[in-house]
Amino acid sequence: MAVNLEARKPAPLLPPAVRKFLKQNSQRVFPPIIAIALFLFIWQILCSGPQSNLPSPTQTLSETWELIIDPFFDNGGTDKGLFWQIFASLQRVAIGFSLSAIVGIGLGILIGTNRFMYNALDPLFQVLRTVPPLAWLPISLAAFRDSNPSAIFVIFITAIWPIIINTTVGVQQIPQDYRNVARVLQLSRIEYFFNILFPSTVPYIFTGLKIGVGLSWLAIVAAEMLVGGVGIGFFIWDAWNSSRLSEIILALIYVGVVGLLLDRLVSFIASLVVPEGQR
Repeated sequence: MAVNLEARKPAPLLPPAVRKFLKQNSQRVFPPIIAIALFLFIWQILCSGPQSNLPSPTQTLSETWELIIDPFFDNGGTDKGLFWQIFASLQRVAIGFSLSAIVGIGLGILIGTNRFMYNALDPLFQVLRTVPPLAWLPISLAAFRDSNPSAIFVIFITAIWPIIINTTVGVQQIPQDYRNVARVLQLSRIEYFFNILFPSTVPYIFTGLKIGVGLSWLAIVAAEMLVGGVGIGFFIWDAWNSSRLSEIILALIYVGVVGLLLDRLVSFIASLVVPEGQR
């Protein structure tokens, strides 16, 4: 009697598509998993003793489980879930960063194409960009008399400098051959802008945007600790005042993940706009 060996083979634990993905991306998937597991193990060892002032991963998880499984609760005022806290911060970042992108790209192109403007404004910009983000907060509070526009201004003034500088450098780095071709073809200023200047500058612009969006997220978390209201920064500060260290750690993890996603979002948009050879 013939035995069907194929029928005796155990069913694969993972679907074929998942196994194929893991096989093709093993070098990208497993090292981060190993690094995270090692980090959690060391954290657990260091913070498990009775003398530790910080909660361990298991303690953090148990004390923040309700926040993790229910991020959408809203009890009014500032008593909201982490989704609404992060969403409020992202709204401020979206407004402030969008304004900085519009103004920064425009100023960068103007300064890059005009030598007089560059010589006049570059020293001023180099001084202002070294001012810490929170140093602008008292000025913005005095000007706007309201916490929300003040926080947005801090984001704007923090993110605009790398956008201006990178855009300016991009304009100045346009090859001279491109300029010569534009003169030979007698391109108008509009044609030169859309066919040569802007396409050549786009990679530099997105470099500035990537730096700017990261600085925006850093600035809003710090600013919200001082201006209050709903937001992940104020959530962290309020948790500190109430000695809820596990909630602070959870919020910091969320802050890091959101910052990574913002960076990846700008990189994804850049991959759609910037030609592959210019990235």
